[in-house]
Amino acid sequence: MSGGGLLVAGTTSDAGKSVVTAGICRWLVRRGVKVAPFKGQNMSLNSFVTREGAEIGRAQAMQAQAARVEPTALMNPVLLKPGGDRSSQVVLMGRPVGEMSARGYHGNRQRELFEPVMACLEELRGTYDAVICEGAGSPAEINLRRTDIVNMGIARAGRLPVVVVGDIDRGGVFAQFFGTTALLAPEDQALVAGYLVNKFRGDVSLLEPGLDMLRGLTGRRTFGVLPYAHGLGIDEEDGLRVSLRGAVRESVVAPPVGEDLLRVAVCAVPLMSNFTDVDALAAEPGVVVRFVDRPEELADADLAVVPGTRGTVKALAWLRERGLAQALVRRAAEGRPVLGICGGYQALSERIEDEVESKAGAVDALGLLPVRVRFAREKTLARPVGEALGERVEGYEIHHGVAEVLGGEGFISDDKGHSLDGCRVGSVWGTHWHGSLESDGFRRAFLREVAAQAGRRFVPAPDTSFGTLREEQLDRLGDLIEEHADTDALLRLIEQGPPAGLPFVPPGAP
Repeated sequence: MSGGGLLVAGTTSDAGKSVVTAGICRWLVRRGVKVAPFKGQNMSLNSFVTREGAEIGRAQAMQAQAARVEPTALMNPVLLKPGGDRSSQVVLMGRPVGEMSARGYHGNRQRELFEPVMACLEELRGTYDAVICEGAGSPAEINLRRTDIVNMGIARAGRLPVVVVGDIDRGGVFAQFFGTTALLAPEDQALVAGYLVNKFRGDVSLLEPGLDMLRGLTGRRTFGVLPYAHGLGIDEEDGLRVSLRGAVRESVVAPPVGEDLLRVAVCAVPLMSNFTDVDALAAEPGVVVRFVDRPEELADADLAVVPGTRGTVKALAWLRERGLAQALVRRAAEGRPVLGICGGYQALSERIEDEVESKAGAVDALGLLPVRVRFAREKTLARPVGEALGERVEGYEIHHGVAEVLGGEGFISDDKGHSLDGCRVGSVWGTHWHGSLESDGFRRAFLREVAAQAGRRFVPAPDTSFGTLREEQLDRLGDLIEEHADTDALLRLIEQGPPAGLPFVPPGAP
């Protein structure tokens, strides 16, 4: 194979594009194919930092892990990070280039990005045997087709075959497949090779007559029916029901090693970013993680977490409006554990000076840590390594806020004991580092401290490996494709491109 490719489109957002793309990457790499993921434009607050210091969507980083390759900015050249209902930060090739309204972006800016996006795709195709591209939303968003750089725009420019994924668990999947195809221009329809049904429950034989009728109506086959699988545990673009935590919510929490469970309450702040930080806690036997928005839900929690957010000042106002701010202050006064991560760390500080993100100027924060935060125009993007609680810690940083620590103890240090990041005062911790809890030894040490301060006879399991769990989840995605899709037909598509002679389904794009 040389430079083959495939676009995984979807009938809707959250149809399963990320899962299918990752599954195909894992299936191909197990066959010995050198494969890479790609998404021209991603809208997400769930991001990751590559080794070269570029910010990309976490879904593409996860797909790169599925492909067993190092993620790079080439795999997600454009990332949009919403800051409100009508504007987003535009991240190009891993670096922020400014805030833009939806109208301004889709009007002119997006068209300007088409060439750099295609250059990234072609560079990947020149390096890898296959590139599996993920679309966004639906390819039949006819209001956005003129400036599209993530769905049929790149498929047509790159002559990529397209497989459309539909979530049958939502209902209406036949209408979605037919309507998606029928709303595309003839040139775009010629690339749509067929369909992939996702999240099917029951007897596939009952579905087959419908698939036959769909083929008669569209002239296109269905490449597979993927069963509904609980807790696949991957990093989606957004939404709280996915990721490893979802596996815990959908199944019985594994019994604790010690005598007690440990309850973790995560404040569901607005514009929450990198909510996957708590996945590693949820993976621990006996740890129950839930997202909360009322102060009474913090009452029985052993650990309260204030997670990252794209809007720290907005999150502070929300915490105060909901009564959660007062509940967090009471917890700290009572010596009960609180952890702030990135924007959450900033919220626990004394004061914030923000002329960048919210442009609110000086804002009083919760005052739980002796820290002052100033927002810089340059974003910090890094993959640091350090030590905390006697254990090695790895993480990644994505923030404009610069913390000045005025007291307390440093949280994470270098190998000589010099403070690298964060602050701790008693039972309150704060750090800018995302992903630190994925470091197994540190996570266990941290949970032991939390349990001791909370008065719980909780003991962390000695052998939980977050990395191993993640690999198992990615293998499950590969198994889904290998066992329930026509892999020979998919391989032909990737190698040979769109089939010839696919019929036009009227009326086409208006």
